Amino acid sequence: MGTEFLKIKEVEEAGKIIKELFNELYTQKSEEIAIENSYKKVLFFDIKSSINLPPFNRSLKDGFAINSKDSFGASEETPISLKCIDSVEAGSFSKKTMKKGECVEISTGAPIPDGADAVAMVEFSEKEEDDVFLFKSVAPNDDIAIKGSDIEKNKLLLKKKTILSPDKIGVLSAQGINKIAIFKSPIINIISTGNELLKENEEIKYGKIYDVNTNAIKNAVISCGGYGIAQGIVKDNYDELKTNIQKSLKTSDIVICSGGTSAGVGDVLRHVLDDIGEVIIHGISVKPGKPTIIGKIDNKIIIGLPGNPVSALIIFNVFIAPNIRRLAGLNEIEESRIVTSTLSKRLHSSKGRMQYSLVKLEDKLAIPIIKDSGAITSLADADGYVKIPKSVELIDEGEEVKVTLFND
Repeated sequence: MGTEFLKIKEVEEAGKIIKELFNELYTQKSEEIAIENSYKKVLFFDIKSSINLPPFNRSLKDGFAINSKDSFGASEETPISLKCIDSVEAGSFSKKTMKKGECVEISTGAPIPDGADAVAMVEFSEKEEDDVFLFKSVAPNDDIAIKGSDIEKNKLLLKKKTILSPDKIGVLSAQGINKIAIFKSPIINIISTGNELLKENEEIKYGKIYDVNTNAIKNAVISCGGYGIAQGIVKDNYDELKTNIQKSLKTSDIVICSGGTSAGVGDVLRHVLDDIGEVIIHGISVKPGKPTIIGKIDNKIIIGLPGNPVSALIIFNVFIAPNIRRLAGLNEIEESRIVTSTLSKRLHSSKGRMQYSLVKLEDKLAIPIIKDSGAITSLADADGYVKIPKSVELIDEGEEVKVTLFND
């Protein structure tokens, strides 16, 4: 069964078609989750504060709540004596109202009693039974966190599209928020196709190889904010692939297939799409990754990635990842993954095709990985890849290049 490509698409055209297809078939959706499960999720709405923080005037230090006027003139040589009428710890409060010459012993975090406007630190005071001696004067509001001084009620707390890190989750928890609306992760089923593939727990046999793409692509999906589900290995067989795709479509938004050669999975997937869906793209003028297929079935996108793991990951990162990231509420391009480096040696390119070449970063140099694109060790060595336009046949040693990293 020979491979018959549709008209090969240039990289820019393919990227535009894929983006338009995603925009046509999918919209950003929200879902509500518990705050304890929100790490690395993306806020769907702005969140305003529902309470003041702190919600009351609270002490910043252990010491004595006083009226600052009662401390004026206090020093080591001439201490001022006050009467202690109560004691309050964090989590409780004093029901008494202080009068002139009185104070209340107070712990850090406790509410300031009525009649007090400052805290005299325990380091500059001394208590003898009910008498407290101040050795330093204090000013109004000294060592007091004023109600709402941290966060005022109804003020913007976190903006839409904020990625929830531990500190941001802490801010939400301080407001008593237990559920939040986040961007719903697109559900993506991953199918690896190939007669030669084995699962990790199977014994290696002559002519067989272990499946690389399932775990690689699943985690690439997760890194983009998607929800990746491995559907296992499918043979290069029309009926088996068709059945698995139809089954996967029932539980996902997108199906990604990979594996085999362009004359294997490429042809089989194309025939499945021709029969029960539509082929949008079959072939992109790019190296590696020319036999990529993009199609749709029942208004859901089907992606056929090359079986070569390097090709599959690069095609995913270049064409698919930005669209998944957008659905998940993330920026299409993660700026932290693009770094400027200097090429360590000359890098040749295939004339007439956009090329993505793997590099390793070392001592601020981008070192080209000159291996067959099927070499698994090239993935182990690579930190990212360099984009070479189709009009460029080589980049010389010492030239500045932009490296897209596989990881932050």
